[in-house]
Amino acid sequence: MTNPQTTSTPDRILNPQTGMDAVTLRVGDLELMSSYYAGALALTPLEERARGPEVHRVLGRGDTPMVRLISTPALPAVDPRQAGLFHTAFLFDDAAALAATVLRAAQDPRSRFTGSSDHLVSEAFYFTDPEGNGIELYVDRARDAWQYVNGELQMSTLYLDPNEYLQRHLSDAAVAGVAEAGGIVGHVHLQVGDIRTARAFYVDALGFEVTVATYPGALFASAGGYHHHVAMNTWNSGGAGPRAASLGLGNVAITVPTRDDLDALAARLTHHKLAFADDGRRIVLSDPWDTQVTVALPGDGVDDILAR
Repeated sequence: MTNPQTTSTPDRILNPQTGMDAVTLRVGDLELMSSYYAGALALTPLEERARGPEVHRVLGRGDTPMVRLISTPALPAVDPRQAGLFHTAFLFDDAAALAATVLRAAQDPRSRFTGSSDHLVSEAFYFTDPEGNGIELYVDRARDAWQYVNGELQMSTLYLDPNEYLQRHLSDAAVAGVAEAGGIVGHVHLQVGDIRTARAFYVDALGFEVTVATYPGALFASAGGYHHHVAMNTWNSGGAGPRAASLGLGNVAITVPTRDDLDALAARLTHHKLAFADDGRRIVLSDPWDTQVTVALPGDGVDDILAR
């Protein structure tokens, strides 16, 4: 007898309540990187755990984990031409919280400011951390201000004056309370070898929906109509093959609301003949460039992240 779930769910998209979880970075200098994310981004160390020779440390805002750092000093440095992380995008509740965080990041001598943009759907500022990992700090515009042409979301890269933005949105209260202001991982932007293969994995198999397909060399996709939970580009990594072991991105973490969502994902992955592990609370697999992706149920916070 055929399992009806297996035949009925391969084309199902991700639940609209899908979101992103703390990104994992493999780092060469745990203390340097931990102090950087604490100092520049006002993240607080939440918990750490040793796993053999590795030390895993989770940082976040309040009780929300935002980044896990894994000490792996024997690995080579990030190669900016290989597949992996383009940036981790940290989303803040409002412009004041964003401005206060941008100010801290800009004042930290270990940061490298790489630009700022008005994307029509959001306002964003970009930095690189001391080991070469990209960071986006951003705030969303209200969804009713987003525009569509022929069903495609309109995004752009318009100039955003960082000094004018800070002058307009900074306040003493925002600066003093920056560590208490809410924040989450809003999206993860990846470097991939080619867009067609990335689309087959992240859209066709995982179940994200394309939001922008016409931006040169890039693809944006999301669940629930968000502008993007994942982005993929070939700007530095076109033609790249599977990743060599190195510092940098260790895991892309996605959360779905229910076990039914994981069952639907398992059916899609089976349909697409993709190998995966399923322990009941999470499905773990690798994308075509050997970037690990975890799709998990929410609710266990730091302990769940440390168990991955």
